[in-house]
Amino acid sequence: MSTALFKILIFLKRRPGMTTAAFREYYEGVHSKLGEKYSTGVKRYLRRYVEPLGGDLDSQAEALDFDVVTELWFDDRAVFEQVVKYAARGRLPAEVIEDEARLFDRSKSRYVTVVEHESALPPA
Repeated sequence: MSTALFKILIFLKRRPGMTTAAFREYYEGVHSKLGEKYSTGVKRYLRRYVEPLGGDLDSQAEALDFDVVTELWFDDRAVFEQVVKYAARGRLPAEVIEDEARLFDRSKSRYVTVVEHESALPPA
């Protein structure tokens, strides 16, 4: 039996006019550092950038509602619930909110929570 892992998944869209390359560079070079700064109790902090299949990355990405799925992983349910409570009310640090305006189209941001259980599969 697996141990429960608690996650917040955040679907984020880059702000209009920002290229995919500029978005990724800024997120990794600047914004993710703010995430790290405020990650008390977070087990893992991942960014999964969407790669549309074939063609021009920027033009295909425009059709999507998000450019990245950010994952926050927690082992501790109480910490997870506290973070969810504050995030749901928009209670993020002011510097994070200000930086998000430089990077994201916040009207398209979506948050979901998941409880993940992983199966132990037999060897191939």
